[in-house]
Amino acid sequence: MNSSVQKIKLIISDVDGVWTDGTIFLNGTGEEFKRFSVLDGAGMAVARMADLKVAFISGRFSKATEARAKELKIQDVYNGTLNKLIPYEALKKKYQLDDDEIAFIGDDMIDMPVMEKVGTAISVSDAYPLVKELAVYVTEKAGGEGAFREAVDWILKEQGRYEDVLIQLREAVSTFNNEE
Repeated sequence: MNSSVQKIKLIISDVDGVWTDGTIFLNGTGEEFKRFSVLDGAGMAVARMADLKVAFISGRFSKATEARAKELKIQDVYNGTLNKLIPYEALKKKYQLDDDEIAFIGDDMIDMPVMEKVGTAISVSDAYPLVKELAVYVTEKAGGEGAFREAVDWILKEQGRYEDVLIQLREAVSTFNNEE
């Protein structure tokens, strides 16, 4: 068991290559489309139920990233930020956290400076090899295939909270009234 995992209160994630498979579709007018997995959206619900904060730091600006973050009610979104250490430090200060209370999920070299600072560095299975070497956990799922959800589940299992959070989530869903 990784002792830093016990302390995690914030999960920061890259987007392209973690929440997506890194593919970008452009139509003839330059409008961009990305494919996101509903598994990762469910992972966001699990994180929220566990009182884990989630933030995006994406090196590439994308309206699709903003739209997905808005849909999932992710408030801390740094979109188009090549130096990810600046928003990382801002998030640390905002939530008054230490490095060992933060996990970062990445896939490429741009993520490495933050991964070297956090208490728990996580990579997706199809990450760049040097990124996987930094990770204390490498997901079985590839980016865009539910890797974020897998990372959230792993964190909660390591914290011994997974079953309790799933019970809370099932109860919340079973009492949800669609007509409200």
